[in-house]
Amino acid sequence: MKKFIKILFIVFVSFFFVLVGFYFWASSPNLPTTHYNKLGISDFQSAVSSDSVHSIITYNIGYLSGMTNNLPLEKPKSLFEQNLNKVIYELKKADADILALQEIDFDSKRSHHVDQQNELAKLGYHFLGQAINWDKKYVPFPYFPFSLHFGKVISGQSVLSKYPLIDEERIQLDRNPDNPFYYDSFYLDRLAQVVKIKIMDRTLVLINVHLEAYDPETRARQMQKVKALYLKYYQDFPTILVGDFNSDVHFPGASISLLMKLPNTGCSAFDPLKPENTFSSQTPTKRLDYIFYNEDFIEEISGKVLNQFQQASDHLPLQMNFKFKTRSYGTSRKQPDS
Repeated sequence: MKKFIKILFIVFVSFFFVLVGFYFWASSPNLPTTHYNKLGISDFQSAVSSDSVHSIITYNIGYLSGMTNNLPLEKPKSLFEQNLNKVIYELKKADADILALQEIDFDSKRSHHVDQQNELAKLGYHFLGQAINWDKKYVPFPYFPFSLHFGKVISGQSVLSKYPLIDEERIQLDRNPDNPFYYDSFYLDRLAQVVKIKIMDRTLVLINVHLEAYDPETRARQMQKVKALYLKYYQDFPTILVGDFNSDVHFPGASISLLMKLPNTGCSAFDPLKPENTFSSQTPTKRLDYIFYNEDFIEEISGKVLNQFQQASDHLPLQMNFKFKTRSYGTSRKQPDS
């Protein structure tokens, strides 16, 4: 009996150290943090119009997993190829000058290690802004079966532009303090990606966000920070705030109301009496994605939810066409530092 207990103890201790070793290895990053915020230039040249009307699309592409996002289902490479082809086809028709993307994979096992940013840049986006918010050697999710674990994940947010990007800032938002440490070790960062884009003689400030999905209190704190960030720029510069806010305007007290109430701020593709939904793309019942802009500097020409993208992602994208208003910068109105 003593021998059996000794063997059992050795097995238990060995298993414990293997588990701890796996935890530290799996939750460790693949890249140095200096790579988490990066401006780049693609090999694909941009063709920009001299028209005064510009356009932007915001889209949570859900790493092109369609309606299988986060579900414990087999995701063959053909699924991602089909969804990528659909997105490329629709983006080519939409011909937006700027794309602001969330949940885009740069090198992840779950999406078969395809650099989705590079694939979309082939449409003619020469300037790239990359903000990584999830970098783990092995993500053990979905929990079961083990064969469907995400594994290696390098993912985040991206701005693709036909106009030069002159600066980028990666701002990490509050985490949920109630998450257990082992959960938090594998959880993604929630970000505000601030990119400055030179369009003709103007510098546009674009804020691309992806807020907390599961904890309303954390999301409310993040929304306050995003609001403050927008207010930092919106009185002096053309500013657009876009992304997946994970807050549904249909619900009383939703944190997105903080932004809806901002002065001199428009919300594109939004009718307060009948707001169109963006999630889920199969049967949209929630409005989670938005485009806000400062009306002193930007005139919305048109805005719409792009239902034609169908189920390439579990979200639907939004597009806004806009003009810069013809106003001169006063003594307090200077271009942002590059």
